[in-house]
Amino acid sequence: MAEWVPREEWIRTQPQALIASCVFLRDEGDRVLLLRYGPGQPVAGEWWLPGGMLDHGEDPVTAARREMLEETGIVLGPAPRLLGIDHRADVDGTGPVLDCYFDGGILAEGTAVRLSDEHDRHALFSLRELAATPLVAPFSALVALHSAASSGSCVCLREGEPV
Repeated sequence: MAEWVPREEWIRTQPQALIASCVFLRDEGDRVLLLRYGPGQPVAGEWWLPGGMLDHGEDPVTAARREMLEETGIVLGPAPRLLGIDHRADVDGTGPVLDCYFDGGILAEGTAVRLSDEHDRHALFSLRELAATPLVAPFSALVALHSAASSGSCVCLREGEPV
């Protein structure tokens, strides 16, 4: 039988992970909005969804809204639906990260995108175009997220691959 441990000590023994929120946004033509990381960024030249790490005390939905606004100037709707979660075991030596992906809905035609200093381009891509695009995470993650957005389901990923 295990010895009783005070809660404070037990908590210190539990796994810790960073949490990020990303937004999957499509246009009427079913193309996905991606942002390219600019010069000086750790993944410069690579593309990914708008998003980033949670701030202290922030929940994933609030982070998705904040990141979307900061990185694109676009206001995320009132109730973004969870599309999936990706567990990455070790990101650049920082340890595990849980990425929460939210459905941003359909981008209205003519919506202006205002980029943050972190990014130098934005574009809308079909899934076919994304297969040859340098991405931050595996292409399979975007395929799974697209499927979840289209079907109204939710996907669990490990290192960008459906589990």
